[in-house]
Amino acid sequence: MKTTSELTDFYYKILFPTLEKLDKDRKKLKRRVTTIGFFYILFGLILLFFMQGIISQSLDVLAYIAIPYIAIGTFIYKALIRGYVQEFKNKIIAPLIKEIDKTLIYTSILYVPHHIVERSKLFVTKIDRVNGNDFVRGKIDSVPIQFSDIHAEHRHRDSKGIENWSTVFKGLFIVSEFNKEFKGDTIVLPDTAQSTFGDLIGNWLQSNNASRQELIKMDDPAFEKEFVVYASDQIEARYILTHSLMEKLLIFKRKSKHPLYVSFVKNQIHIAVEYNKDLFEPSIFHSLLKYKIAMEYIQTLHLAIGIVEELKLNQKIWSKK
Repeated sequence: MKTTSELTDFYYKILFPTLEKLDKDRKKLKRRVTTIGFFYILFGLILLFFMQGIISQSLDVLAYIAIPYIAIGTFIYKALIRGYVQEFKNKIIAPLIKEIDKTLIYTSILYVPHHIVERSKLFVTKIDRVNGNDFVRGKIDSVPIQFSDIHAEHRHRDSKGIENWSTVFKGLFIVSEFNKEFKGDTIVLPDTAQSTFGDLIGNWLQSNNASRQELIKMDDPAFEKEFVVYASDQIEARYILTHSLMEKLLIFKRKSKHPLYVSFVKNQIHIAVEYNKDLFEPSIFHSLLKYKIAMEYIQTLHLAIGIVEELKLNQKIWSKK
């Protein structure tokens, strides 16, 4: 697999002329979006002025107006930028992925399916809907891997029976295959309880998490500080989470600088890196030519595909029995 340095050279030596053209298109699009946005907001304020008498009688009317108004505005914005975003993905993201490995297949409209996200057992909250994009599938060192941006949501109703959706997870979701099928489930989660409430209360909350299986305490202080482990089989969990693997997960987490979730279910490893944004959708309000933005795309792609090399999923230790 190409290194980050090699990908950066490719980005600037081969893709930069295309980036310059796209950045000119971005500036034009930004002016258009800003102009249309100004008149759309102005229209909303005029509408609000003429309806203030009705709204003053019931604030519910404001909610009924605001929700569809915001939804329409979002739809208009997405429609305006759709062509630019697709061109960026076709001309920048797709070539970058091919440069990493020629065998990888990329499509901007697909995503890791709902049933795989549920199968991961990473999230306690019921997932009722999954959307996403930027799906990549292939093999690295003969190991199957797939990943995409996903947005997993839970449906619920408020006291008035109005349906609402809340985000369970938004970010990069990676699935790869071990060469061994495990008997139980091992789940590795960010240690939010201990970092928020301290060792004493945090340990108590972790141990009394009824929605999870047995809490497994690992003998690696650095790993314990960052992660909490639940498993159906303590012996198997320790067999999976060797010192070497725990170190690699710590390195992976530090590279991503975002909350990291990992599960070992059957013969699959599921990794979720929380970003709370669409990773590969360019903003029209920031220049594509900025080095920081370029490196974010490159490092994210390298991080996702490099999981196979980091965890060495094809080592003999994972050979099927």
